[in-house]
Amino acid sequence: MSHLIVSNFTKTVGEKTLFKDIEFTIVEGERAGLIGINGTGKSTLLSILAGQMDADTITMDHPNKYRVAYLPQDPQFKAGITVLDAVFEGDSPAIQLNRQYEDVVRALSADPTSEKLQQKMFDLQQRMNQEDAWDVNALAKTALTKLGIDQFDAEVVAMSGGQQKRVALAKTLIEPADLYLLDEPTNHLDVESTDWLTDMVKRLKGAVIVITHDRYFLDAVSTHIYEIADKTLYKHSGNYGDFLEAKAIRQEMQQSTDAKQRNRYRSELKWIRRGAKARSTKQKARIQRFDELSDSLQKDNDNTSLDMGLATTRLGKKVIEGDKVTKAFKNKTLIKDFDFLLQQGDRIGIIGPNGAGKSTLLNMLSGELKPDSGAIEVGSTVKIAHFTQHLPQMNTNERMIEYVRESANDIVDVEGVHHSAAQMLERFLFPLHAHGTQIGKLSGGERKRLFLLKLLMEQPNVLLLDEPTNDLDIETLSVLEDFIENFAGVIVTISHDRFFLDRIAKKLWVLDGNGGVEESLDIYTDFLEKQQSESKHHVKEEKVEKVKVDKVKADKKKLTFKEQKEWKTIQADIDRVEAQIMEHEEEISKAGSDFTKLQQLTNELEALNEKYEHLIERWEYLSDIVEGN
Repeated sequence: MSHLIVSNFTKTVGEKTLFKDIEFTIVEGERAGLIGINGTGKSTLLSILAGQMDADTITMDHPNKYRVAYLPQDPQFKAGITVLDAVFEGDSPAIQLNRQYEDVVRALSADPTSEKLQQKMFDLQQRMNQEDAWDVNALAKTALTKLGIDQFDAEVVAMSGGQQKRVALAKTLIEPADLYLLDEPTNHLDVESTDWLTDMVKRLKGAVIVITHDRYFLDAVSTHIYEIADKTLYKHSGNYGDFLEAKAIRQEMQQSTDAKQRNRYRSELKWIRRGAKARSTKQKARIQRFDELSDSLQKDNDNTSLDMGLATTRLGKKVIEGDKVTKAFKNKTLIKDFDFLLQQGDRIGIIGPNGAGKSTLLNMLSGELKPDSGAIEVGSTVKIAHFTQHLPQMNTNERMIEYVRESANDIVDVEGVHHSAAQMLERFLFPLHAHGTQIGKLSGGERKRLFLLKLLMEQPNVLLLDEPTNDLDIETLSVLEDFIENFAGVIVTISHDRFFLDRIAKKLWVLDGNGGVEESLDIYTDFLEKQQSESKHHVKEEKVEKVKVDKVKADKKKLTFKEQKEWKTIQADIDRVEAQIMEHEEEISKAGSDFTKLQQLTNELEALNEKYEHLIERWEYLSDIVEGN
């Protein structure tokens, strides 16, 4: 079993020591979630392990030919290369062979009569057969398709940043490796792609270290949690839910810990517990422990929240109203005849496929875009703060405290208590000694956190948030969610983060990409489950209809004696295999971090699914003969 042992690991950037003398061991099959607030060095740690950056000191012990596959947070591609070129850029033999094969395919399409190219194609096909390289080729195209990339010949640098990240993710996942380093792999992914990625990461044979703000994803894939704090790396066994549970207990036991900080973990536990129920992947005993822990923490924190509720500018009865709002781009209608009324206390989540017009709708609410037809009326007392996906230009020489004070020297909470800019910085996880730091020295996530705080310091009464969770660390997300829960105004948000939407959105605007907008009062996870259930029901009905369709046959057939015996028992066989599949799926849901058992059950389930498909095919064949006579 391959392993990586890291020790004496120290890294300093400028005058700041990120971590000192940390050590850890990760072995094949382990999947570690790496967490910590922005600026603690998570991305730096992965970059050093990938060989992209130097450490001050580090000792690494691993077998010879230990392969590392690395997904950086902001991947860079050479100009002129296509999607397939980029995916096959790795240096493993199978990847190199696929790269040569795709080059010849491209050359042959330009010169199909070339005997030299035809012979080269034949030779490569023989080598692909001998080295089982076709699997890599199929996996690459499947991964790209599942991640929403279907133009394999497109030039990568001409794509959006989100598309480039997905191409880089596909490249990383298909590389045979002993260790996979994934920096924010769920950014720019919709729910369907994230579900596919979850299954894919669980099936990787090597070890995995992943940085992600997606707490449901982290909870689903991790077998360990690595936490960077106080220049040290702490290793926790179990997934994110286990980590929260253990941390909440530790906070409860420490009498000196602020009650508000303990309440943060209670709130996190509440939603992880809810997500666990929705996914049906946690044991009842675990959920009961969550309930008991939450109840015990609540007794000590009855009238406490993480942060104070901000006083907002007075909001009148009329907030924002839309009448027959329509907007199109390049002859594609994104929003058509949409009527809406935003009222005090509304918490709206905007969801829909990529390109459906979510950001367009938010930009119309903010007044930055005008509808093609219809009208949007904004109340006279409305004060909007718009948190966009891309940060505005910031003066890199300006210090944090000065930047925040541009909005206000202090703000007032709902109880009338004044809070200074310095206090607000501390509440947003910027320690007092760092308030004089120049913005240019902050990480991307720290700048995003600072910009968010500045918006809140302006004390708006309507918050428009476009993908606020991207690049924010989990600790900051907890702070943001607590602020929103205590926010007296209206919030409209776009997010792919299921955890965030479950906790924040009380109502959903669902865009279908063809101009339609429907309103749902479901919690996001419940909405997704209903969609999946309806989709499965529709597929099942189609299969039933397919079975019932009479197929035209040239000659009537009769069942042989052997087929007659098979026909008598096949329905019972199908029922038995269905029951076995359900049993295995339940066992897999209970396997937790027992990777060996999980792998065994997964292999058995694949075999059962193949057997089930074979039985269905036989049933269709036999029933056609029976019905035709």
